[in-house]
Amino acid sequence: MRRGVACLGIALLCIAPSGIATAAAPAMSFAATGAAIQSRTLDNGLTVIVWPDHNIPSVALFNWVHVGSRNEGTGTTGLAHFFEHMMFNGTSNHAHGEFNRLIESNGGSDNAFTSQDVTVYQDWFPRSTLELVLQLESDRLANLAFAPPVVEKEREVVYSERRLRVEDSNPSFLSEQVQATAFVAHPYRIPTIGWPSDIKAWTLADLQNFYHAWYAPNNCTLVLVGDVEPAQVFALVEKYYGAIPRGPATSPVRTVEPEQTGERRLVIERNGQNPLLQMAWHAIAADDPRAPALNLLQSILTGGDASRLHRSLVEVHKLAVQVDSGWSEGFDPNLYSIYATLPEGGSSSEFEQALNAEIAQLLDKGVTDAELSRAKRQVAATFWRGVSTIDGKAQLLGEYAVMHGDYRKLFAAPDAYERVSAADVLAIAREVFKPAHRTVGVLVPRAAGEPVAADGH
Repeated sequence: MRRGVACLGIALLCIAPSGIATAAAPAMSFAATGAAIQSRTLDNGLTVIVWPDHNIPSVALFNWVHVGSRNEGTGTTGLAHFFEHMMFNGTSNHAHGEFNRLIESNGGSDNAFTSQDVTVYQDWFPRSTLELVLQLESDRLANLAFAPPVVEKEREVVYSERRLRVEDSNPSFLSEQVQATAFVAHPYRIPTIGWPSDIKAWTLADLQNFYHAWYAPNNCTLVLVGDVEPAQVFALVEKYYGAIPRGPATSPVRTVEPEQTGERRLVIERNGQNPLLQMAWHAIAADDPRAPALNLLQSILTGGDASRLHRSLVEVHKLAVQVDSGWSEGFDPNLYSIYATLPEGGSSSEFEQALNAEIAQLLDKGVTDAELSRAKRQVAATFWRGVSTIDGKAQLLGEYAVMHGDYRKLFAAPDAYERVSAADVLAIAREVFKPAHRTVGVLVPRAAGEPVAADGH
């Protein structure tokens, strides 16, 4: 059972491109399957989406709670991720540990993840366990317990997780600092796992207020995929969720990040072996119609050993041992980042110069038809692997319903990606890769015990 794996700002590790391109006949066949999906909204605001798939006698349930670190404020950072843990720790009806025990003893499993925008709870189970799982899920949405000893234990777990995943990880530490530097106003500057002092200082009142504000049926999208019938699901959801009252209207994120008007830079010295560099630009939101072009650009630049930046910067010039990129697809415009691990003793300035030359060439000449065709095939393979399983279907259906505003857009995706041209890719590259919108972070390794330079760099 994996839990507590927060998206810490390295988009490529957390969000795979959800785009595809494929032949016309399979795309049309896939689009037709959308007709089997049924959706309903309860009187209390809970949205339920059901995708019947009778290939195996199993079900995947994803509860998309519309709260992430973007909804936190000063002094309460990390609460969304903390509740990813707390939701497994008992209710007024079920003792601590009973949720997991009942799921697993009936042949199921569970997990959860937190991002800047959402918190998602996942269950996989035999179809015979459907009613039990809905009862358990509805109970923790309405009746979570806040036993002080359990709260303190989870606080220690989350603080330890931060040390492991951020403090002890040079790539994550650099990414956190770049994110906080690139955003000066919008709450995307907040690390999903929270700042250390906030984790230590949350009060019981902070936790209860957060739970009652965000964990309400009108702030959830419940997705079920598998060997079920929509009518059966809707009846059981009404039975177990229908009496849960609608929560208060949540406060929207009103802050719009001001346009960045000049490059920002930071240099960090830490114990380590390899220099690291991250270059980030302000990009677009998940539901932007240019998203397919940006996803394809990502594949062209860093999608595998045949990608443009890998071939040039790793294989030919040997200025890096690894180059990746990622785009954080969120409710609001987020960052597109390129990450590089350099060889021991490698020059970050030399690598940066070469990377800038590659980007300049891209902006001047665009991408080739061969590169675009390869990228479309690559993301197609990723997509079709996803929708071949009930887990992948639940993930993508929820992503499109919540992040893109309508699950039906999932079935229009094949055509949307097929229509992307080389000119479209060049246009989004020119929109994103503006020097004035760039933040550059460099991590310079020092040997253990070596003192920090006098100027802090």
